[in-house]
Amino acid sequence: MLSYKNEDLHILVQAGILWQGYLMPSTIYAVLIADVMESRVRADIRGLLGRKLAAVSQRHLRKKLIQLPYSVTAGDEFQTVTRDLPSIPAVILDLRRALRPLSLRIAVGFGRISGRIQPPVNRLGGEAFQSARQAIENIKSGNLFKFEVLTAFVSRNAGFDSTINLIYGLHDTLVLKITARQWETIEEFLDTPTLEQTAKRLKLDPSTVSRNLKRGYYWQLAETVHVAGTLIQRTFC
Repeated sequence: MLSYKNEDLHILVQAGILWQGYLMPSTIYAVLIADVMESRVRADIRGLLGRKLAAVSQRHLRKKLIQLPYSVTAGDEFQTVTRDLPSIPAVILDLRRALRPLSLRIAVGFGRISGRIQPPVNRLGGEAFQSARQAIENIKSGNLFKFEVLTAFVSRNAGFDSTINLIYGLHDTLVLKITARQWETIEEFLDTPTLEQTAKRLKLDPSTVSRNLKRGYYWQLAETVHVAGTLIQRTFC
């Protein structure tokens, strides 16, 4: 039986463990699930998606933006996991430009993941996967807004969810208007972010490149990446 002093010590130790757990919460991951829109009209969808994902996986893994390579998990759907939460908006933009002409719905779920983070991604589970699945269903069902969206987020933080989903809802309204030529200019500009270099690679005048970037809402896309990344960092990091 514990003495009075030992019992007090036992209580203090337990309280310290609980307080330490409060200060050191479980690691928050982000799961990204994306699927290709109107994939049934493309006979070569699996091959095209596989080739493009292989290239973007290599780039994102090298930059440590994701922890696992993108993996096709169900026909026209693919997934990954990351701990670099503030970089998620940059990853989303890079996926949209790198996988053109494929159009994507992209869902992000925040939370814990069960077990060790290792491939294949479709054998992992936990809160982050459940949240990402809910987010992709929100896009498909049109539950978020009375206008079409391409991107959605789900976490435990309702205030964060409503804010970032509105940001991306307005952002996606612009994305839906970007033409193939404008995407081509955006892609080259992201690789060589000067007007002169981009113009040289595209064999265009710098003024034409500038006009394509402006009409393709590039500056709004770039600002979304910055603002959304800052919001994610302040919320989860």
